[in-house]
Amino acid sequence: MEKLGPLVRVRAVEPLNGFKVRLEFEDGKRKLVDLEPFLWGPIFEPIRKNQSIFRSVKVIGGTIAWENGADIDPDVLYYDLKPAWMEERETAR
Repeated sequence: MEKLGPLVRVRAVEPLNGFKVRLEFEDGKRKLVDLEPFLWGPIFEPIRKNQSIFRSVKVIGGTIAWENGADIDPDVLYYDLKPAWMEERETAR
């Protein structure tokens, strides 16, 4: 596994069109991220199916999260890592 930089936290999230969000991290870095590849698995199903639920995303404890407990690791978003389900699928091959 490659060494990443320091752990990062999200300061702000703004939902945009589709499944895109604008993120601001605590170090001041800003990114536009398409979250669609990360919305995989049963906990993300209601978020994928309902834009109003998707748009309710907020910062909780330095990560982006939804009321149903779904969240996405800020390090994955900051360092452009693959979603966990993609990593698992590649490892299984």
